[in-house]
Amino acid sequence: MPEILSPAGGKEQAFAAVRSGADAVYLGLERFSARANATNFNEADLRETVKYCHERGVKVYAAVNTMLFDSELDELDDTLRLLCEVGIDAVISQDLAVVAAVRRSCPQLELHASTQMTLHTKAGCEFAEKLGFTRTVLSRELPEAVIAELSGGDMETEVFVHGALCMSVSGQCLMSAMVGGRSANRGACAQPCRLPCTAVRGKEYYALSLKDMSVLRDLPHLAELGVDSMKIEGRMKRPEYAALSANCAAKALAGEKYDEALLRTVFSRGGFTDGYLKGKLGFNMFGRRTADDSKAANAAYPKIHELYRRERKCSELDIFVTVREGEPVTVSALDENGLYAEYKGGAPEAAVNRPCDEELVRRQLSKLGDTFFEAGSFTCEIGEGLSVPNSFWGEARRSICAAITAQREEHYSRTVPFEDVPRQPIQRHDVREQSIRISAQRAEQLSKLDPDEIETAWLPLDTAELKKAAGLFPTEKLGAVMPRFTFNEGRDVQRLTEAKKLGIGKVLCTNFAHIVIAEKLGLEAHAAHGLNTANTDALGMLSELGVKSAVVSPEMKTGQINALGGTLPRGIIVYGRLPLMLTANCPISAQVGCKNCTHTLFDRTGRSFLVRCSKAQGYVEILNSDILSMSDKREDIRGADFLQIELDSENPSRTAEVVSLIRKCRPLTDCGHITRGLYYRGVNSEKK
Repeated sequence: MPEILSPAGGKEQAFAAVRSGADAVYLGLERFSARANATNFNEADLRETVKYCHERGVKVYAAVNTMLFDSELDELDDTLRLLCEVGIDAVISQDLAVVAAVRRSCPQLELHASTQMTLHTKAGCEFAEKLGFTRTVLSRELPEAVIAELSGGDMETEVFVHGALCMSVSGQCLMSAMVGGRSANRGACAQPCRLPCTAVRGKEYYALSLKDMSVLRDLPHLAELGVDSMKIEGRMKRPEYAALSANCAAKALAGEKYDEALLRTVFSRGGFTDGYLKGKLGFNMFGRRTADDSKAANAAYPKIHELYRRERKCSELDIFVTVREGEPVTVSALDENGLYAEYKGGAPEAAVNRPCDEELVRRQLSKLGDTFFEAGSFTCEIGEGLSVPNSFWGEARRSICAAITAQREEHYSRTVPFEDVPRQPIQRHDVREQSIRISAQRAEQLSKLDPDEIETAWLPLDTAELKKAAGLFPTEKLGAVMPRFTFNEGRDVQRLTEAKKLGIGKVLCTNFAHIVIAEKLGLEAHAAHGLNTANTDALGMLSELGVKSAVVSPEMKTGQINALGGTLPRGIIVYGRLPLMLTANCPISAQVGCKNCTHTLFDRTGRSFLVRCSKAQGYVEILNSDILSMSDKREDIRGADFLQIELDSENPSRTAEVVSLIRKCRPLTDCGHITRGLYYRGVNSEKK
């Protein structure tokens, strides 16, 4: 039976979820949690919660799932040491630095691949397995058929079944960071997608706000498909939400009726959607939360308290009683794990009134009250005419429950050794000469460039465009950019195979899955910015995996980039409209329809954001309103081996001009407002 996995933003939420039906909870610490604004757990609360859960046979997973900087790697080791010590069941992670740290110091610690890694294909699951992950948390956007394809194998799958939906694919959102300096990839998302945004200038609309998902009705079917964990989103929510969502999910999985209306009242955004699972995208998936929704939720909370006011019975004790003349009265018990406890009292006395019998014993020892135990079978050997004081039975109950509870904590604990293996000092990375790489949308954009001035020209995975590019550039200087999201990986592999036949030998991997695909096809793998590489250890892991270079995260400051160590060539994006969101649900199509597409969204301030459509691939990208340019700042980014240009609609002349400005270190002056991105201001979630 799959587990019900509940969110725990604090210990009250954890206790409420456990008492209401959760088989496992996931939580974050005060650092490295993708929900930095939740209450989260200090060491004392963590220890208390893990103890509480393990006593009840409930697993605890810790989310260490933010993008990390070099300045945080020592603190990462301290965090992992604590998690090993308290016996956490698994760590949920996205950054390859966590994988490196676990390999080095605590290889027995179980790892789950966070949804922030954007794993959504067979090759993605293979990548996770290759790195030692035992479970993959799949992207929320997947339809039933893809989930079925990925589940039921050696790699466990975890699927979101209830809770908030981000407009962007998890791990691929820069909107909050670029607009307000609060990084979603580092747990500080400001949720700009919940603010007004429209495809029609001047019309108030919420084009980026999706309803909450709820597919609880489909849990039995998902279980049949082989899904191992049914995950509920909501570490920012109250204990009442944690309790009710766990209760409803547990009932749904068991095929029982649950109170969907109450669940919707407690938290939703204009109702629920199952659009991604059912493949029904569009207008009906969008919604927002109103003041009336909040009032209705407040009125419902008292009713929900009853769900977790008492302990949930989650362990059955088989009880054995011996009452013999002249011998100590003995009560022993065995739980479902074979854990055993025994309590002995004095010898029984001759009965004056009613003698001890099995009915009396059952009644007394079944009074397990507000514990998580319930009585199972009774085996009684009772002599005739004997009496036992009622106080004895109460003492026996308390003693046995306490003894087995302590054993259960140890039984369910996953304490693993942590070895303090010093991290190698970061070695200075020397850059001899910076090269220029260019990522074009069309081969025509390369037509006025001198191939000798460009190290690599990337083109989308399109055979026709790659053929055209081969007439402009030597094929050894060309590479194919893999789609950032896919619902048909087999088709993408076939296209890449065709590209290889054209002489294309390089692949820009926009997803970890592409590293596996490139290796199988014998192609050079190069990591794109969407892999969120931001520290020396992650660069080292990519190098071990055979990756030849990496574009580092655009959320890094220039000083952090220049301080990166290791030997893997690294580069930064120096020009282009950064993609702020990657979404499988086109906001323009949902609002006005594809036929009326404006290719533009407007926020509440009137700023416009271009929308780049990859309809055939099943996704769109929302681009920044301002063009990023570092053409005149090469002196500040000497730690980069290459400078990457990201083109959108630029014509060949404009493309050549941009290359020239970068080569000459001159400013871009005639394109309206430009931005330096986050290269100087950074993100406000970083460690100071």
